[in-house]
Amino acid sequence: MLETLAHDANPWVLFSFIIFMVILMKAGKAAVVDMVDGRIEKIKRELEEAENLHTEAQELLAQYQRKHANAVKESEEIIENAEMYATKIRKQAKKELKENLARREAQLEERIERMKENAIAEIQRYAADIAIDATREIITENFDKKLDKAFISDSIKDLNKHVH
Repeated sequence: MLETLAHDANPWVLFSFIIFMVILMKAGKAAVVDMVDGRIEKIKRELEEAENLHTEAQELLAQYQRKHANAVKESEEIIENAEMYATKIRKQAKKELKENLARREAQLEERIERMKENAIAEIQRYAADIAIDATREIITENFDKKLDKAFISDSIKDLNKHVH
């Protein structure tokens, strides 16, 4: 059997292959383990970096959410203040409008009253002028020219005192 083993190459190839594999495993195992360990370390670093990025992203998100909430609150306050200011302006405008209308109404009433007084005075003057003219005509027709002048002068003076 040893002879067959010595002449047959298959068992020697198998035996050589097994030895080669054992040597390769012993020598290559360290390299493979180092390579796998390196890969594991790289994956760990990437996971840590991803975790750090995730934490930063969460912090930024929380920060922007706070800023957004503050901006919303501030805009609500601005709107509320603007509405209060607009209401105040409306009330003030209504008050001023009422005051202006009341003042203008009083001015118009005064003006109308003055116009009435002026119209009455003008009518009285016109009536006095007509009365004077009528009196003059009556007197001139009924009296002598001598008496006429003295009487007319006295009457005109007397009328003028009463009219003015």
